[in-house]
Amino acid sequence: MKSFFQFLSEASQSQAAMQAQKLGLVSDGHGGWKDKKGEYVAKTEKGKLKFFNQRQVSGQKDPDQVRTPANQQVAATQVKAPTPPPAAKRPEVQEPKPQTKSGNGTLTVVFGRFNPPTIGHEKLLNSASKVAAGGKFKIYPSRTQDPKKNPLNPDTKISFMRKMFPKYGEQIINDENMKTIFDVLVRANEEGYSVVNIVVGSDRQAEFENLANKYNGDLYEFDEINVISAGVRDADAEGVSGMSASKMRKAATEDDLSSFRQGIPKTLDDAETERLFKAVKSSMKLKEGHELWEIAPKCDMKNLRENYVKGKIFRIGDRVENLNTGMCGEVMRRGTNYLICVTEDGHMFKSWIRDVMEYTEVRVERKQRVPGKPNTLIGTGGYFKYATDMTPGFEKGDKTNLQYGANSYSGYNQSNIKSFINKYKVKSK
Repeated sequence: MKSFFQFLSEASQSQAAMQAQKLGLVSDGHGGWKDKKGEYVAKTEKGKLKFFNQRQVSGQKDPDQVRTPANQQVAATQVKAPTPPPAAKRPEVQEPKPQTKSGNGTLTVVFGRFNPPTIGHEKLLNSASKVAAGGKFKIYPSRTQDPKKNPLNPDTKISFMRKMFPKYGEQIINDENMKTIFDVLVRANEEGYSVVNIVVGSDRQAEFENLANKYNGDLYEFDEINVISAGVRDADAEGVSGMSASKMRKAATEDDLSSFRQGIPKTLDDAETERLFKAVKSSMKLKEGHELWEIAPKCDMKNLRENYVKGKIFRIGDRVENLNTGMCGEVMRRGTNYLICVTEDGHMFKSWIRDVMEYTEVRVERKQRVPGKPNTLIGTGGYFKYATDMTPGFEKGDKTNLQYGANSYSGYNQSNIKSFINKYKVKSK
């Protein structure tokens, strides 16, 4: 028979093993853990994973990090810095692989921020339509909204997109549940598609390819996942090939309607373009002294990098959101210009610092995220207030505090609930 202490020891080891399994680590059978490249990155210590203190850039190792109380957890695995896309041009559109016979066939998807939508996005959608070749094609705008990098709320953004890209009006999906690329892939799997084509800009191809295929067989089951480049974009070029949402937000901060107009397709007339311009400006809530790197990081990489190196942003333990994929996670490791993050579900992802923002939605306490739209973000005070308003027995007006998690909210009456419970409670004899 096992002793009590042996039972506790085995339980702790199982906890460490479960954490390692989520991170894709392999045991050496003696308490050590290797990544997929066969390198030791962690060991089991007191029933928990202890990660080796390593940082690495392409071609050489960085100096060791110093452990501080705020920095107890470091790398979950030794990962080389992402390699920027090569300068050589890729084909405008890569041919998708032939679809298999099983399932409902092939679905082509685009997942992006579109904040604001631009003439460059029109090129992306045209490329995706060509890949779909008349088959199923869906466009999922991301759901994130914040004043600096994502000023337009989803409804406003999608409304303008349907006017700007009328050919794809029916393909543009307004679904509040599609917050990440994983949500899109899980939905496609549930709908029975066997092959998925994800069309992205060339600078995001490697990121999506690694992430989407990494969890195939875990979160979803596809015969094939093809991540296809819509073509190379030169950020320094003029016209369509160099247009970006960052440049559009920069134009809004500078009150430059003329430059903003250059990034809008002709399908949107001047009056509607000015409406969009004003919507972006008002949603950004611009103030004196705003920093360009916060609003349009690709237009001010020097100051973005400086604030990152000084540890003012994206510190270990901070929660961040990847603006390309919609994934949110805790920063576990800081590279030279990238982050290694882990979601609450234990899924790991890495991001360039230019593609992330601080995740703040969990602090939303209002019942409506935007006017007319209830806050349905689980875990927030606003969602709790909205849910109690919709629940019989909770009445507004009573100032009795109601405990929920670590917070206390006022204005909700528990008396009817308590009366109902006490009325039907079995009394002891």
